[in-house]
Amino acid sequence: MVQRTASCVCGQLQIDVQGETLGAGVCHCLACQQRTGSVFAALAGYAAPFTVRGKATEFVRTGDQGTAFRFRFCPVCGSTVFHTMEGNDAFVMVAVGAFADPHFPAPQDSVYECRRHAWVQLPKSIVRYDKDPPE
Repeated sequence: MVQRTASCVCGQLQIDVQGETLGAGVCHCLACQQRTGSVFAALAGYAAPFTVRGKATEFVRTGDQGTAFRFRFCPVCGSTVFHTMEGNDAFVMVAVGAFADPHFPAPQDSVYECRRHAWVQLPKSIVRYDKDPPE
C-alpha cells in the first residue's frame, strides 16, 4: 500500500496518508488564492485513516454552497498542510506542495475556472468546472 507524508516547511506539522488518492485537483476560487498566496490551490484527497503529528492552527471557512472547511496550518512557519469538511472525517484534502514531490500525479479536475488567471495553462485532459462540480 502506498504511504505518503506531507509536511509544513519547518517539519513541525505532518500528516501521513495511505493508499492512492481519491483524486487530485486545482481550485481557482478567490479564497484559495488568498489562502495559498498563489493563483490556485493544488489538493489531493485521501480516505481515512490518516495520522497527524505536531500542532496545528485551524481556520474554518464556509464555502459558496454552505459547506464548512477546517484548514490546518503550522503555527510556526504558516504553511497550510491539509483540510477537512466539518462533520466528515472520512477523507482529508492535502496540499500537494506539502508532499514536496515533483513527481506527484497531475490533477484530474479544475474548479472555479471562472476565476482562473488567463495565463495559467493546465493539461488539456483536465475536467473543468466553472464553479463547484455538481454533487
